[in-house]
Amino acid sequence: MPEIQADLHLHTTFSDGTMTPTEIIRLCVERGLKVISISDHDTTNGLPEAFEVAKSFPDLTIIPGIELSTDVPGGEIHVLGYFVDHNDVDLQKVLQTFRESREGRGEGMVKKLREMNIDITWERVKEIAGEASIGRPHIASALVEAGYVEYPKDAFDKYIGREGPAYVERMKLTPEDAIKLLLDHGVVPVMAHPTYSASKSDRNEVESITEILADLKKAGLVGMEVYYGDYTPEQVSYLKALSEKFDLIPCGGSDYHASGNPDEPEPGMAGPPLSTVEALRAVKASM
Repeated sequence: MPEIQADLHLHTTFSDGTMTPTEIIRLCVERGLKVISISDHDTTNGLPEAFEVAKSFPDLTIIPGIELSTDVPGGEIHVLGYFVDHNDVDLQKVLQTFRESREGRGEGMVKKLREMNIDITWERVKEIAGEASIGRPHIASALVEAGYVEYPKDAFDKYIGREGPAYVERMKLTPEDAIKLLLDHGVVPVMAHPTYSASKSDRNEVESITEILADLKKAGLVGMEVYYGDYTPEQVSYLKALSEKFDLIPCGGSDYHASGNPDEPEPGMAGPPLSTVEALRAVKASM
């Protein structure tokens, strides 16, 4: 297999990762990556630091990205956006509402956990999150810290996953809504991790994936993750064939959070060929 030079799915402390943009960039450079995307959940606040640090590494290219969570019956689909403008004031107003919804949802989950006699506090969750867009992984970290579970993924399995006793819904956004939002702001939309990933909790198989891809292609979807995280060669082959069928750019990356979960894929372990980067650039140039 050719050496991996691109990782288009990375998270930092500005959402639910545990490494700063500076730390992520240095790690990616150490791993020999040439192109990366910082794609935090509902926020672009890590991008200024990333671009500043990248000045010290002229051989590294950063594609500014974002990841949005959307709902479908029985599950959710995440939509990545590439070449986002973090200075887009109108987009930032929308993202702020998403982050506020996450925070309200998180506070509701902590309340449910406390009703179950699980002694974690909202104040501690906010301390763990710091300046980040608060998400369930911060609650999971609090549960690990307090000794209720061993790993963050166990918190999802036992308490805060979609079927968990402490789960709380958040603002609803459809995949089509997310795609339209991104396209309206000149951002290239890509479907994230379309099938089950063993290293991620609370992630179900997307049902009827061919029908969903057909609908999302009509809505303006440009690409889909193929070379992802811990996908097996069989999954990669299956998704590559689907990307060709629907004329979608085959994207991918590690989805690295430095979460502390066992066997988490790391930068340099999964990613698309550099031809994917050129294809994404061509779409952006045509927008």
